[in-house]
Amino acid sequence: MPEKQTAPEFAIETVDLSKTYAGGKGQEPTQALNGVSLSIPRGSFFGLLGPNGAGKSTFINILAGLVLKTSGDARIWGFDTEANMRMARLSIGVVPQELNIDPYFTPRELLEVQAGFYGVPKDERRTAEVLDAVGLADKADAYARSLSGGMRRRLLVAKAMIHSPPVLVLDEPSAGVDVDLRRQLWARVQEMNRQGTTVLLTTHYLEEAQTLCDTIAIIDQGRLVACDATENLIQRLDTKQMTVRLDADLSAAPEALSNLNTTIQNGRELLISYAPSKINAGQILAQLNDAGLNIIDLSTREAELEDIFLSLTGRQARE
Repeated sequence: MPEKQTAPEFAIETVDLSKTYAGGKGQEPTQALNGVSLSIPRGSFFGLLGPNGAGKSTFINILAGLVLKTSGDARIWGFDTEANMRMARLSIGVVPQELNIDPYFTPRELLEVQAGFYGVPKDERRTAEVLDAVGLADKADAYARSLSGGMRRRLLVAKAMIHSPPVLVLDEPSAGVDVDLRRQLWARVQEMNRQGTTVLLTTHYLEEAQTLCDTIAIIDQGRLVACDATENLIQRLDTKQMTVRLDADLSAAPEALSNLNTTIQNGRELLISYAPSKINAGQILAQLNDAGLNIIDLSTREAELEDIFLSLTGRQARE
């Protein structure tokens, strides 16, 4: 791992990164990435979202040195992924989607072997510390085949971190993990982030990305379609919903509410969509009062990342 005093401003940088896969016999080439430029700040918790086939895996595999780019530049911790491949690989740890763990090794043995792959001297290895960090200290000498799915997922995080990389990439890490184990996994990763590790997350769980990530990029059909602070992305839609339950059924929305996008649900519920920049909740409630409607309950819903994704790509996160 590079010395802290030489830490760059950006943990990951790509400039006009493109990848085209040659087509098979009689098939056209496939452009998986098309001019993707991203600058991921050191220490951030960064989300990369997109539907299946958008190019996320190709992007990660180029960073990991598993796929050669067609054009453009990619740097990890300031090191070019091809011109300085060794240092770039030492600067990144990747947690894959697949649970590719040898079942006949113990977690301690797996981490020792992994540390050896990266040339970490025996007296500098942090096997016990890393196992403790992911909550597997008490399973250090148990066979990997005896671990639960959640534990195996955390063991993959440990493998990715055993050489102390400053950048951690998580490729759909909570897929197939139950809610409780997912919570434990994220508690561990968030602690690593607080201690300075830059985290790049790809996920189909949009609520998860919204909760964890300070910045989110959305990629679709190989192109970057959005990149902004999570809060700014959500505010882009400038939309909010209010659900109002009344004390009596309505056959139609009152004329006094004609300036609002109003839908009647279940006879006595009004679903009101509005732009917070143009009208606030107090003004809407005043209009409801002027219309003589008696409110017995109400709730509001902010725009969510799911809405942004659909707005930008026209597709669900998982297809």
